Amino acid sequence: MATATTVEPTRRDFLYIATGAVAAVGTAAVIWPLISQMSPDASTLALASTEVDIGAIPEGQIVTIKWRGKPVFIRHRTAKEIAAAEEVNVATLPDPQTDAARVQKPQWLIVVGVCTHLGCIPLGHAGEYDGWFCPCHGSVYDTSGRIRKGPAPKNLVVPAYSFLTDSKVKIG
Repeated sequence: MATATTVEPTRRDFLYIATGAVAAVGTAAVIWPLISQMSPDASTLALASTEVDIGAIPEGQIVTIKWRGKPVFIRHRTAKEIAAAEEVNVATLPDPQTDAARVQKPQWLIVVGVCTHLGCIPLGHAGEYDGWFCPCHGSVYDTSGRIRKGPAPKNLVVPAYSFLTDSKVKIG
């Protein structure tokens, strides 16, 4: 009849296990800083979003703030500007987009202030449509930031934003 025999652990078995454990801890200690350094810096995370108090912006004015190193235009539109933006026949636009698709609240337009042609900064309350005019190459944007004339291929970019309160907006 067969009998079961158990083998007693030896000192060599203990050394194999201990060596493996030390190697695993050493590998983790070396890899951890390498993975950790791939995380964004705190100053970068701080630039990821910004909160702006829009309660002090009078109707009809444009305020420029900086977000992620780019200018962002916040325009408090008048009823006349809103009506003009909503009346446009979207089919006639080079980059068709309705005004409602570009704003969350009709009186507030928030766009990145960089011309989509060559990256210039357009001038506000300028141009044929009283929106923005890029003096470098003549691109004309309306009060909704949509390209109307000129070489720019796209509308001014609308960043991700949300209204925290009626007078505070978070961009990013």
